[in-house]
Amino acid sequence: MSFNIPGDIGEHMSRVVPHAKALGFEVVSMGDGRGMMRTPFRDELVGDPDTGVIASGVVTALLDHVCGLAVHAARNNAFPTATLDLRIDYMRPAAPGAGLTAEAHCYKITRSIAFVRAEAWDVDRSDLVATAQAAFILQGGA
Repeated sequence: MSFNIPGDIGEHMSRVVPHAKALGFEVVSMGDGRGMMRTPFRDELVGDPDTGVIASGVVTALLDHVCGLAVHAARNNAFPTATLDLRIDYMRPAAPGAGLTAEAHCYKITRSIAFVRAEAWDVDRSDLVATAQAAFILQGGA
């Protein structure tokens, strides 16, 4: 499944937001209340040099960010949001030397809150690294 990426939002989400830029997040796709992002493997993202596994904080940041991207895709415009709640279930460590990809779906929007689910994986999407459930405040109304 492939979507067109609205240039301004995708550009902002991956190249302007400081932590996303520092972590190397890339927008893969965006549309219909869905967003997909990835971060390639880099040595400076490793949490434990003995294992070569990307740090869990990078997984958390990627899931939070892709959930926000899905909210923007659901509303199809740029506006401020803030994470109200983010629950992450870690299934396993990422594969050593592997980057991460995450996809989120904004499945419900009320006047002031958006609800999102997400998954993150490394090599095989059927073997997830983590899942997330999130809620975002919609500033400026729906």
